[in-house]
Amino acid sequence: MVKEDGNNNFVGSVVTNKCSRHCLGLLTFHSWATGDRIHLSPDGLQAERIGDTFRDGLVFTSRPVRVQERVHVRVQKEELFKWQGAMRIGFTSVPPSDRSLPLPRMAIPNLTQKPGHWAAPVPESQCSAGSELVFWVSAGGNIYVECGNTRDKLLSGVDLGQPLWAMIDIYGQTRSIFLLGSEMKRLFYRRKSCTVPVPELPISPNDSCHLNANASTSRYGDECVSNLEMDMSADETCVVCMQRTVESALPCGHKCLCYQCTSRVLLQFGTCPLCREDIRSLLIEWRGVSG
Repeated sequence: MVKEDGNNNFVGSVVTNKCSRHCLGLLTFHSWATGDRIHLSPDGLQAERIGDTFRDGLVFTSRPVRVQERVHVRVQKEELFKWQGAMRIGFTSVPPSDRSLPLPRMAIPNLTQKPGHWAAPVPESQCSAGSELVFWVSAGGNIYVECGNTRDKLLSGVDLGQPLWAMIDIYGQTRSIFLLGSEMKRLFYRRKSCTVPVPELPISPNDSCHLNANASTSRYGDECVSNLEMDMSADETCVVCMQRTVESALPCGHKCLCYQCTSRVLLQFGTCPLCREDIRSLLIEWRGVSG
């Protein structure tokens, strides 16, 4: 049973998991800023392009990634001998939550010809099913990709003056990818991203972790989510846009969305992004008040 404490916070029992100060935060694919042919797994870690096409496969990370934060991706499926070319990877300073649907059909040239977008194709030889790729933007503004013992510089000139979201175009021969997580190497330790366990009941928004809606774990899912190194703490930041302040309490008890994202989530999904409980009753209530 969900209870409310004296501070108007919703509390309940949860599967506990403590954040490490070395944790980079939860990293998934953005829940709705995807290409027309993209199907996301419920946990937001696997993206697949469906249908008989080589395009409409854009995905973005759910939060900005840091300079030198290495994003790990595994190719799940490929379509050989049908299409030419494979996945494209890159970065953008345009927040996924600010994009209009439908998205452009391809990263190159549809996005790269616009300001704030940098992307390059990954060699087909590195995109076979089962391959694990690592890509990042360096302190010098260069995009690198590693596959096995091979490292390639794909692009230079990335503007580091604004937050950057990783973007992937599941293009051509690449059919499906899995987001394994991310890491940053330090002199004596590594910082890693994480996923978290499913809550048994809604928890207090003062907890330091955002809760993912699935128990699926990534390769870097040992530790819970910590605060991003941004002005707002994690429990005050909208879990969809990762930028604006939380303003809405949902019927399930979670306080996790800003005003703009609340209306968009209600209209497009109708479920809480954390626990997946139906929240359309809130929309009915809003319409009743406005009507």
